[in-house]
Amino acid sequence: MRMPTVHRSFRPIVCTVAALGLILAGSLSASAATSEQSTPVPIDPPDGTVMSYVVNIGQANPGQTRKAEKAVTEAGGFVVQSWPEIGVVIAQSDRAAFRDTVKIKGKNVVASVGATRSVEVKDKVTGPQVPWGPGSSGWKKGKNKPLNGDEPSTPVPGTGSDSLESLQWDMTMIHATEANAVTDGSHNVLVGVLDSGIDPNHPDLQANIDVADSVNCTAGGRPDQSAGGWYPTTSDHGTHVAGTIAGVRNGIGIVGVAPNVRLASVKVVNDDGFIYPEYAVCGFMWAAQRGMDVTNNSYYIDPFEFWCDDQPDQAAVREAVARAVNWSSAKGVVSAAAAGNSGLDLTVNTEDLGSPDDAATPTPRTINQGCKDIPAQVPGVVTVSSITQSGQLSYFSNRGLGEIDVAAPGSRIASTVPGGWAYKSGTSMASPHVAGVLALMKSMHPDLTPAQMVQKLEDDATPTECSEPQYGEGATCVGTAELNSYYGHGIVNALKAVN
Repeated sequence: MRMPTVHRSFRPIVCTVAALGLILAGSLSASAATSEQSTPVPIDPPDGTVMSYVVNIGQANPGQTRKAEKAVTEAGGFVVQSWPEIGVVIAQSDRAAFRDTVKIKGKNVVASVGATRSVEVKDKVTGPQVPWGPGSSGWKKGKNKPLNGDEPSTPVPGTGSDSLESLQWDMTMIHATEANAVTDGSHNVLVGVLDSGIDPNHPDLQANIDVADSVNCTAGGRPDQSAGGWYPTTSDHGTHVAGTIAGVRNGIGIVGVAPNVRLASVKVVNDDGFIYPEYAVCGFMWAAQRGMDVTNNSYYIDPFEFWCDDQPDQAAVREAVARAVNWSSAKGVVSAAAAGNSGLDLTVNTEDLGSPDDAATPTPRTINQGCKDIPAQVPGVVTVSSITQSGQLSYFSNRGLGEIDVAAPGSRIASTVPGGWAYKSGTSMASPHVAGVLALMKSMHPDLTPAQMVQKLEDDATPTECSEPQYGEGATCVGTAELNSYYGHGIVNALKAVN
């Protein structure tokens, strides 16, 4: 997926991975609302073209994972990374018949295989994969602590010595200033920013960055903690998101929603601006293994804005991502995601004109209600729409009754960027407000589970009546003040979250 430029989205169907050994095959159910098949987008690379794949295993356990790895090798593939906790192997292969062959070689083990992109892999991986056996990651069972169409950046006037808090109407709207009178958040709380990297030297961020838990997932989907790997390279997006969540209270620049919580840079955006499925899977798994409390996901997974359950490659990818999200939730991580910037009603959308977005020419296609924006439409993920300073739904924000959980400020938000501060607009800017509120909530209520946190977030939201549409014909808000297609359960409320 590409991040900043107006018009993009997120959300999949989930399997519950509560423990190793759980049967996972067939956990991705077909949509009851699928009236016609979505337009196929075949991915048929010729021999010699290195492609990336997810290989989903029927049972999540080490023994079955070893068998799947063997099947990958025998099919002419290379094991990039294995996630035995969820029964997913990330592989690369230059064999045109890899998908069919690995199913044959992995009979009774491999449940599904899917290509993760439509073009040849640039981030080819060589050398042995990172060991995943007992104790290799430092994760222990039960361990828990007590892009997408955004508008271009506009520099914020002023110098680094000036306080820019007066420009933060967004913090006033969600009652963050009042919440901070109660708490700035606990430094024990760790938020994973799954994005394009965080500027390690920014004065508004440096004190809160957790270097030890930061990682680069764009090396084929393999976690890489090489020095500087998680730094931003071609995008200021992740740094802007990080400032909204936890910009430090230091008399300089801006202040985040939760200015005392820690931030981990989990880089899932490559230098071309794409967030491929294996990067996102790595990000969610890393967050769980490192005991993070919250993740923010201001992107949709490339190369499809909507991944369809009636297309084999796309269905396999949705399954892998859903397993990663579910496992992270089971380990105590609650995740917020941007609803997307295509100005669509996700409940009735029938077109996808820009996918696959990594191809020279996308394939305009008909889609159905079995086609979902991920990770935003993964059950359990908090899906966030964007609103303006006047409280209206932002013109770019996706919407949908039952699809939007809460709303937050996302139009013209002042926050950090490498070397300074800037305004940005997008649902990507709305989601980190919610991640920050969840971090404050976790600080005050450390025993809440992810499900309890989501419920409290929705219960605490300020009910908001439907506003006038900014879109024109067909964009009318539907529902009540307590639940509607624009605001979901309402505008997120930081003060109630900490009380």
